[in-house]
Amino acid sequence: MRFARSKRGLRLKTVDSCFQDLKESRLVEETYTVDEVTEILSGLQAVVHSEVESELINTAYTNVLLLRQLFSQAEKWYLKLQTDISELENRELLEQVAEFEKAEFTSSNKKPIIDITKPKLIPINEGGTTELLNKEILRLQQENEKLKSRLKTIEIQATNALDEKSKLERTLQDLQLDQGNEQDFIKAHDLDDLENTVAALKNEFQKTLNDKTENQKSLEENLAAAKHDLLRVQEQLSMAEKELEKKFQQTAAYRNMKEILTKKNDQIRDLRKRLARYESED
Repeated sequence: MRFARSKRGLRLKTVDSCFQDLKESRLVEETYTVDEVTEILSGLQAVVHSEVESELINTAYTNVLLLRQLFSQAEKWYLKLQTDISELENRELLEQVAEFEKAEFTSSNKKPIIDITKPKLIPINEGGTTELLNKEILRLQQENEKLKSRLKTIEIQATNALDEKSKLERTLQDLQLDQGNEQDFIKAHDLDDLENTVAALKNEFQKTLNDKTENQKSLEENLAAAKHDLLRVQEQLSMAEKELEKKFQQTAAYRNMKEILTKKNDQIRDLRKRLARYESED
């Protein structure tokens, strides 16, 4: 939007200069005939028509180059893009863009200090490596939640097993008072089985805890890698923007515009000299 705003302002200045040239070069008499007025307006119409047509063509070509860059990047990452041409004439969306431009540039002109700390908009077209890393992070987070849920279930099972063990121990003590050594041996065997079960649950719990620790470390490493990749992508985008600006200043359209402005300035200076010479002769 900043680039388009600059180009629009430059073209409007060019159109204004066409009218100013006409005033200074042709509007020197007090009265004109119909034919003279028609000739003046026809000349002005031709100049303005040429300027506006040139700007419209340049805008269309610029949009094509911008879309070509986006399509090339999408093709590189095997992305599928979908567009809705009807949205380009959506009056509500166009008004929102106009309000955004007005608020953005008004605030930047009045409060430059605030703009420095203004948070940036979140990109809506992330793709490629960043999108894959985000998906992997999401998958690891979901897996971590599943491990937490499983760990909680195992903790509940272990607690229930310990409660059951305590109940069996109390039952065993009661039976030892009422029955003989044979019954005591049977209950002791059951207690050993229960202890083995508890030991197995403890081992499973420890294994799950270790898996959780490893997954947590893996998630942290992936997050760090994702941050590094994101910083690298941002740096590449910044370099690409600088390169694009540099290439634009070297384009034929830029040089032609500069040459046209130079010629216009020379014509204006020449006309002013001629007018000054005529006034001095009078």
